[in-house]
Amino acid sequence: MHILWIKTEFLHPVDKGGRIRTYQMLRALRRNHRVTYLTLDDGTAAPDAEERAQEYADVVVRVPFAPTKKGTVGFYLDLLRNIASPLPYAISRYESPALRERVKAICDTEDVDVVVCDFLTPSLNVPDDIAPPTVLFQHNVEAMIWQRHASVATNFVKRAYMRAQWRRMLQHERHECARFDQVIAVSPEDAAFFSGEFGVREVADVPTGVDTEFFRPSGAVAQNPYELVFTGSMDWMPNEDAIRWFTQDILPRIRARVATVSLTTVGRNPPSAVRSLADTGAGITVTGSVPDVRPYIERAAVFIVPIRIGGGTRLKIFEAMAMERPVVSTTIGAEGLPLRDGVDVVLADEPQSFADAVADLLLDPARAAEIGRAAADEVRAEYGWERVAARFAEICAGVVARTQHSMRIPAAAGAISNQ
Repeated sequence: MHILWIKTEFLHPVDKGGRIRTYQMLRALRRNHRVTYLTLDDGTAAPDAEERAQEYADVVVRVPFAPTKKGTVGFYLDLLRNIASPLPYAISRYESPALRERVKAICDTEDVDVVVCDFLTPSLNVPDDIAPPTVLFQHNVEAMIWQRHASVATNFVKRAYMRAQWRRMLQHERHECARFDQVIAVSPEDAAFFSGEFGVREVADVPTGVDTEFFRPSGAVAQNPYELVFTGSMDWMPNEDAIRWFTQDILPRIRARVATVSLTTVGRNPPSAVRSLADTGAGITVTGSVPDVRPYIERAAVFIVPIRIGGGTRLKIFEAMAMERPVVSTTIGAEGLPLRDGVDVVLADEPQSFADAVADLLLDPARAAEIGRAAADEVRAEYGWERVAARFAEICAGVVARTQHSMRIPAAAGAISNQ
């Protein structure tokens, strides 16, 4: 197949969940298929990002893009103007007539078999009147994320804003899912949501994957028996919320049982509220971006995922499992992953139960090691990227065949082309 893959960014640096999933998926897909990678380029990617795109694409097409920078006067003016828009701001800021024109031009002039829109954000730039079938690759249920933001917001103004954005996202996401020929989710739970709540008929799911060769213990990093680690892009609101909730409501309860416990938070662009945690003298380290998360995971005794907001699936959990580390997560944090509570992960949702789960593992290293080994065996056997990409390609091939078949049915038979 020739796949036209549409994204809002280059993938390097490969330093957050969405980029990791796309990077690994495309690298595996490219071994058997032709990939044209069409992306917005706002100039914030790594200096060699366009050159390194050859790692995952045969052809790279960039469309210059200049969104308003967050925190500027223009950014806040855009937020005010968005009050009158039917679109959520997280979507409207990626509207690009130039990208839309380029999608149309490529589909009109090249032999494209299928168009894949990666994430909901660029979907409004995919025209209706293109010949190839279209696939919307949904890494999350975006509306669910905004709903959960609203549910945990304590400030009245912020809660009202989040609720308004959630309602707009719900309407927009429902509309876009119906507009594409196929929706691909990252878990059976997300697929069921799209089917049940949005009425999407053509929806399938692909599992989350992990690079099982890259994520393996090196044996060269000594473990700190009382260190916890959290990894994730800290400029993503659910991760910021998670670490603030953990340090405020859970960590003190762990310290009541394990006084020497420490926490390392690893992830790019931590906001000031997270950076300041390292100044409290409470055994908290905030690293910011790092070239390799593996040493931090390998050094820790327990990997924590105190996520209260989110959708889709957390790649970080499979990475920690592949590194043979026991994971303590909320139910939302582990949502969509086929994990067995008490076997290859420990689930807890309330501050005290989460604290007790972590403390129990710190005080019982033999059980912690047993869970880590079981987790590693599971992901190595079932969730390598080659298997995941093969499933994705199978779904894409199915929508191509289905569309071609529908176009061959005579109009007299009452068929309606979805092109």
